[in-house]
Amino acid sequence: MDLILWRHAEAREPEEGQGDAARPLTLRGERQAARMAQWLDRQLPEGTRILASPARRTEQTVRALGRKYRLPDELAVGAAPAQLLQLAGWPQARTPVLIVGHQPTLGATIAQLLGLSAPECAVKKGAVWWLRSRQRGDVPQTVIVTVQAPELL
Repeated sequence: MDLILWRHAEAREPEEGQGDAARPLTLRGERQAARMAQWLDRQLPEGTRILASPARRTEQTVRALGRKYRLPDELAVGAAPAQLLQLAGWPQARTPVLIVGHQPTLGATIAQLLGLSAPECAVKKGAVWWLRSRQRGDVPQTVIVTVQAPELL
């Protein structure tokens, strides 16, 4: 199974009285999302399931891809890695899954899947981590397929 984790692009700081979930992308964030969406559109197989946090900045990020997506509440800010992995169907899902979400959830999920000793790893705004599950004999493994930052595309 392929699990593609995409952190939302750069967002504005909250304005007074504005909730975290309502924060929009900055102009730079819009460019980051567009750049990464172009790359992803060329790489993602047909049939990839796309899920995003219902926060405004994640929906704006995924919208740049121009594909159908869902906004499950389970991916909201503060989601646990276990929720993310359950929604994705890791590692049994038959189709790739793209999840657009937040830190620290994405970094904690990556750390868990890679067996890192740190509780989470850093994920840059707008970046993609593409992971793949595989079996080597009786041992399940997680492989990093690629890590892409929008500034490098």
